[in-house]
Amino acid sequence: MTVPLAPASPPRILLVEDSETQALQLRLFLERSGFSVTRYATAEAALEAMNHGLPDLVVADYHLPGMNGDELTRQMRLAMRTRATPVLMLTEASGRDIERQGLESGADAYVPKSADRDLLLLRIRALLRERAAVPADEPGRQSSFRRARILVVDGSATFRAYLSALLAQEGHEVVTADGPDQAMAALEAPGDGFDCVTVDLLGSGFDAIALCRRIDALRGAATGAGAPGFYLVGIGSAASSSKDLLVEAFSAGADDVVAKDVSPKGADADLLAIRVRTLVRRKLLEEDDRRVADEVRRHALAAERAKAEATAAEAKAALAGALAQANHDLEQANHRLKDTQAKLVQAAKMASLGELVAGIAHEINNPLAFILAHQGTVERLIGEVAGSVAEGTPSRRALDKARDRVGSMRLGLSRIQDLVVNLRKFSRLDEGEMQTVDVPDAIENVLALIQHKLGSRIAVRKDFAGAPEIRCSPALLNQVVMNILGNAADAIPGDGTITIETAIRDDHDVIRICDTGPGVPDDLRERIFEPFFTTKPVGSGTGLGLAIAYSVVQAHSGQISVESAPGGGACFVISIPRRAV
Repeated sequence: MTVPLAPASPPRILLVEDSETQALQLRLFLERSGFSVTRYATAEAALEAMNHGLPDLVVADYHLPGMNGDELTRQMRLAMRTRATPVLMLTEASGRDIERQGLESGADAYVPKSADRDLLLLRIRALLRERAAVPADEPGRQSSFRRARILVVDGSATFRAYLSALLAQEGHEVVTADGPDQAMAALEAPGDGFDCVTVDLLGSGFDAIALCRRIDALRGAATGAGAPGFYLVGIGSAASSSKDLLVEAFSAGADDVVAKDVSPKGADADLLAIRVRTLVRRKLLEEDDRRVADEVRRHALAAERAKAEATAAEAKAALAGALAQANHDLEQANHRLKDTQAKLVQAAKMASLGELVAGIAHEINNPLAFILAHQGTVERLIGEVAGSVAEGTPSRRALDKARDRVGSMRLGLSRIQDLVVNLRKFSRLDEGEMQTVDVPDAIENVLALIQHKLGSRIAVRKDFAGAPEIRCSPALLNQVVMNILGNAADAIPGDGTITIETAIRDDHDVIRICDTGPGVPDDLRERIFEPFFTTKPVGSGTGLGLAIAYSVVQAHSGQISVESAPGGGACFVISIPRRAV
């Protein structure tokens, strides 16, 4: 749909005229009248030009080389962009047949080239005024077929009836009025408006020109309020339609003036019907244009909304993804923090234990060596003295008893010496380095350290079928095995059994520690390796034992898992890749 130009812009007229002389005359006349004129010599060139920009009005010669003016109009009416553009048809000769052919092709008005130039200018201004009355952004009506509504204002009852019947045959809905009062009442009545209003310009019962002005003022107010306009047609006599009457009618707001004469053959009546049909067709086309434009706007708005929603959804998805990534990063950071905290706690414990063991070993070793040295001296002297005393005497029996007690003392001192050695092995400072470790010896050392927990109520079964020596950090056996054995001993409420097995499976060294305790529930198996998680009563555990064991095994690129033991209880499986010893 053509958008009305600003008042400062001159209306644009596309002139299609093959005669250079007549084209120059018309162009100069129209430009002096305030129009912007673009001229083309053929209809084909004019159609090509309208592909790049629409004029406000097309003035076309009927006789053109190649495509005629009527075919040019038909082509324009077939295209969505140009079908509502006004077309004024020019011809060399006058005649009803030529006019009928031009109007039936879709032209909006017909003017002979011999007509007065002032009438041509009035026609052009009327067509442009009708075009400007159609708002470019008015919402379209529903896409449906409807009958055009026409108001016939005529003082003659006979002609009202005749014109009503004639227009009704065209499929229009006709309302009649015998004068200004009925006409204005019909126009101001609520409901569907009219598409065309015909006024008898020669009626003696009322001032037709004044009525045209009133109707035009009402139309202007309605169009300004957003209501669709209608066409105003003056009906006069062909014999009396002088230039003055035509000027008055067009100046009063009429969009067209047609003859009222009715011959027996009905030629003038048919021409009147064609002229009305042409105006109504333009009105319906403009409504269709508004509807299509409104549909296009709605689709454009829907597309914009869909695009905005898609953009918002993408932004929301990106935000959700960023939030999920942030949560994942926070979870990983929290996990690393807990691991670091557990390692720091263990490092502090091991450092304190190392200092404690070093102090104990130092403090015990010196007096222990002194006692062992004197014990050997005392035992030797007692043996020498006993050799000089006769058998069976009380003195000999006392010496033999003293020698037995000294031997028992030697055994106890040896056990103390072994305990100190095991403590030093367990807490040695180079435990983070990879070494060749004697597996059975290391496990025996751990069992000796936790013997106070095992006591006589827990039996330990050992099956060392795996490699006797493995390449690993001593902490793997000292720390991990001790934590698991300590937990197993705590989990067995009364008498029970702990089974320790070693094996080689698929280039992995495997250590299995099973107990006959209550086992680990399925819902807790994924949490028992978390730092500070414990099932023991408050004050009985820190929840770091298995977390430290998990970290040490991972440092060896291995795995630690828990499963149900064959006879009940829990079974911890430690698996680390084999390394060359």
